[in-house]
Amino acid sequence: MLDKAAQLLAAVDAAPTERSIGGGVAYAPVRLWHWVNAAAIVILSLTGYLIGTGTPEMSGEASGNFLFGYLRFAHFSAGYVLSVGFLLRIYWALMGNAHAMQIFCVPLWRRCFWREVYREIRWYAFITVEPERRVGHNRLAQLAMFFMFTQTITFMVATGFALYGQGAGTDSWQYKLFGWVFSIWPNSQDVHTWHHLGLWMIVIFALVHVYAVIREYIMSGRSISSIMSGERGFRD
Repeated sequence: MLDKAAQLLAAVDAAPTERSIGGGVAYAPVRLWHWVNAAAIVILSLTGYLIGTGTPEMSGEASGNFLFGYLRFAHFSAGYVLSVGFLLRIYWALMGNAHAMQIFCVPLWRRCFWREVYREIRWYAFITVEPERRVGHNRLAQLAMFFMFTQTITFMVATGFALYGQGAGTDSWQYKLFGWVFSIWPNSQDVHTWHHLGLWMIVIFALVHVYAVIREYIMSGRSISSIMSGERGFRD
């Protein structure tokens, strides 16, 4: 196990420097997870926003409407899908190829990493003319994925199950595993607030992510078909 961990850390350092030459591609087997995860996030975002801000006024007796109940059911179901998918993604990071680990382990301790981040910032700021043609995530994307996605999803899963466990009861497995969240924020409304703020972090990340994909397709020639086929490459 220690040998495997050492190999993965070495791969994390090496993978981003592997460049695609011409039409070279690298198969990405996490594409199914990507789209299931995206669908779960869309459902969670929409239902979470309505749960946090209130639903439209419904006519008739309250007993004749179950809109809020449907929203909660959709939110909880999507939350389970997101959580299971995230666990499977962690498993693939440990068992998959070098690129699979990039969003979970960022070599912040390496000086060359920050040089490459600086270069990518210059590229996105339209200062650098030529992009780095890499098969995996570039260093700036890797940094953004780690802090804005991986860490945020972990936070949302922990706070979400903590709030769910509060309703399910202190003897539920959700509360037993995630009840420690209330030792940090004893007031559950604070947990609700932070959980709601996490929603906006994910929304901001999604917007930046979509922009970056379209921009790379136009500016650097990276094939946008990778979002469907799982194969990363360049048009030229």
